[in-house]
Amino acid sequence: QVQLVESGGGLVNPGGSLRLSCAASGFTFGLYTMSWYRQAPGKERELVGDISPTGRLANYTNSVKGRFTISRDNTKNTMYLQMNSLKTDDTAVYYCHVAIVRIYWGQGTQVTVSS
Repeated sequence: QVQLVESGGGLVNPGGSLRLSCAASGFTFGLYTMSWYRQAPGKERELVGDISPTGRLANYTNSVKGRFTISRDNTKNTMYLQMNSLKTDDTAVYYCHVAIVRIYWGQGTQVTVSS
C-alpha cells in the first residue's frame, strides 16, 4: 500500500533552516508529481510547492519562493524540502502528498519557528 513518511521537523529560530524528508513506498515513485503542503493552527491546509516526476521542474507558492527548495531522489524514493530564512509564519505541520487515483497524505511533521 502507499505510504508517505515525513521527518525532519523541529523547533528553529527565525532565520534558521530545516530540511524535511518524505520517504515514499508502495508505488513507482519516479512516475508521479509529489507535493508539500502545510497547515498552520486555525488555518486551512495550503500547497507549499510541488516537483515533477523527474525532478526537473518545481513550483512554489509565492510566500516561500526564494527561501524553500523542493528536490527528490528517485533512487531513494524520497522527496525533500529545504527551508531557509524561516519565519514565524512558516510554523505549521508539513505534509507530503501524492495523487494516484486517490490522494495520499503522510502523517505530517511539525515545524515551529520561534525565538
